[in-house]
Amino acid sequence: MNATLDLLRTRRSVPPLRLDGPGPDAAELDALLTIAARVPDHGKLAPWRFLVIAGDARTRIGDAIAAAYAADHPEADAARRDLERNRLALAPLVVAVVSRAGPHIKIPEWEQVLSAGAVAMNLVVAANAAGYATAWLTEWFAYDSRILDVLGLEPSERLAGFIHIGRAQEVPPDRPRPALADIVTRL
Repeated sequence: MNATLDLLRTRRSVPPLRLDGPGPDAAELDALLTIAARVPDHGKLAPWRFLVIAGDARTRIGDAIAAAYAADHPEADAARRDLERNRLALAPLVVAVVSRAGPHIKIPEWEQVLSAGAVAMNLVVAANAAGYATAWLTEWFAYDSRILDVLGLEPSERLAGFIHIGRAQEVPPDRPRPALADIVTRL
């Protein structure tokens, strides 16, 4: 089996709580994002974009996440508010993948959404191939308009997810995977 197939066969998500630094430097990140953008893209629309969340931006956005959570859950204690505040600060780098899918005369919106998903997965695979560990998450705030506003999303944009990137402190054991007999129909 070649290295690419071995990586795809063994890749595991690592929770952000188990990610340390250092993360990719600017040149490595540019290379990873360039690779991520090499996906099927009917009509060359680039129906996605990246938000790089690093350094102080992780805590600034975390403050907004904590405030939104506290507004919705006034009973939340300080520990829970801190958990919400730190959601983007656990890994040294978070890249949000934004889907810009929309109506088009020729390109179905569904294909554009799938392209955004492919960008996110390409980023996960590229980062893992470069020696980093990743977790692709959304969480509740990926659907909260207050946080989307803080992130600068347009009303027509949606978050495909947050890709947390860092160095694994430990890789969790593999989870059960579906049996092919349960997911494959041969026609």
